[in-house]
Amino acid sequence: MKTTDLCDAHGDSVDVLEPLWSDFGGNIEFHGPVHCLRVLDDNSLVRAALEQPGKGKVLVVDGGGSMRCALLGGLLASLAEKNGWAGIVIHGCVRDSEETLACGIGIKALATHPRKSEKKGLGEENVVLGFGGVIISPGDHLYADEDGLIVARSALSVD
Repeated sequence: MKTTDLCDAHGDSVDVLEPLWSDFGGNIEFHGPVHCLRVLDDNSLVRAALEQPGKGKVLVVDGGGSMRCALLGGLLASLAEKNGWAGIVIHGCVRDSEETLACGIGIKALATHPRKSEKKGLGEENVVLGFGGVIISPGDHLYADEDGLIVARSALSVD
C-alpha cells in the first residue's frame, strides 16, 4: 500500500509526518498497528518491547529527536525481525546501520550515531506521542514507504 495512494484515497483522515526520515532497515515499505514508547537516551524499554511478539506491529519510539546516542542497533533490529515486528520508527538515532539494513524489517530514523544509549529502564509505554507534526496514539496504524510516513486512526485500504 503506497502512502501516495492512501493519501489520495483518504485525504484529511490521514496525518503525514514531516519528511525527516531516512531508511535503515531492509524493508522500505511497512505498515501495521502502532505500539508507542517515549524514551530519552535510554533504550531499555525498546529492548523490552522488541523481546515481545510483534504480531506485525510497528514500534514507534519518541526519543525526543535526540542526537546524543542511538536507541536501536543491529542486535535489536535482528530481535525485532525474529519476533515478527513489521517495522520501527525512531524519533532519534540508530547505529550499526550496515547490520540494520540486512534485517528484513522496516526501520526509519533521523540519523545514525555510534554511541550506545544508557540502560536505566527509564521511559513510558503506551502513551500518546507528538513529533513530526503529528499526534500518534497506541493502536493507530502507521504506513511507511519511500515517499514518507502516514498515520491513520484505523486500518486503511485503497478502493
